[in-house]
Amino acid sequence: MEIKSKLGGLANQISDKSKRLADLASHTLDQNDDGKFDLSDVRIVTDEAKKAAADALQILKEKTDEQARLRELRALQPIQPDDLTDVDFAMPKLIRIVERDKRHAESALCQGSVGYWSDSKSDGLRIVNIFPECLDSFALSFYPDCDCGFYYVDPSAPGCYIALDEYFKYLQKARINELQKIAQDLGATYFRVTYKEEKATFADRKVDAHGKTKPLGKKESSADLQQAITQKEYVLTEIKAESHFAGHPPVKPQLKYWQTDDTIRTLIDMRMDATGPLTKQTYMLQMSDSSGLKERDAAKIDAMFAELKITGSATVVNEVKDESRRYLEYVIEF
Repeated sequence: MEIKSKLGGLANQISDKSKRLADLASHTLDQNDDGKFDLSDVRIVTDEAKKAAADALQILKEKTDEQARLRELRALQPIQPDDLTDVDFAMPKLIRIVERDKRHAESALCQGSVGYWSDSKSDGLRIVNIFPECLDSFALSFYPDCDCGFYYVDPSAPGCYIALDEYFKYLQKARINELQKIAQDLGATYFRVTYKEEKATFADRKVDAHGKTKPLGKKESSADLQQAITQKEYVLTEIKAESHFAGHPPVKPQLKYWQTDDTIRTLIDMRMDATGPLTKQTYMLQMSDSSGLKERDAAKIDAMFAELKITGSATVVNEVKDESRRYLEYVIEF
């Protein structure tokens, strides 16, 4: 009898716990707080699950859209007017004036843009492409006009860009004009600027340790050296400027293209020094020394042109090499 009573009490305890669990489950699943779990609660749970799924899909879509936007920005690299006033924005040496293409015209990300960046895949060269109708936004000047495509910066005027096809001709004329002005300011009575172009030929000669040439074919001693001797010959000589003046006390010139040339700076210092009168000087000025376009930069430009499938009769590297063979002979008398 006692055992039966105990079993009955245990059954009642289990029943009470089951009821409490059922009540807890019902309360937990009761979404509309009506005290019971029924079909209306199921609908609420279903609606919330749908909303959670919709929210997750929206977040995924926004993330995907942002990734697509970033990819498009990296591909098109638009330049907006506000970018031009950014402290980190700097104009590169090489720029291009080009019509707005279809991709930039139709992209929502490029609306209001004034140009775009281009990057070379091979050497890291970066240029600015400017839309013709937006040139005023950049406050730059162009020589000879705005219809030449590619431009390279004037080495003495950062805001001035010279058509790449005219670059070396323009600088040659500008440097000759400055040499005339230097002569006039220094009070010269006569000056002459002669353009000379050098042709280099190479000949192998046998040279002994004392620098004496040995006939070819003769047995050399262990002290013999072999070297290539460059024989220079000017294949073009042309007087570009010449004039006589009455002469006057010197005025220190304001240099532009020759401001870093030690030869010209020394000439000015000597002429301005009253203790040692200067009467006549002759200088040979290598034109590549005052050119802002070096061979390593020219190679990068040629590589970019190859990527853009732009071809011409001469490469920029060849133009730079030709410039290294050009001289201005400067004769000045006081």
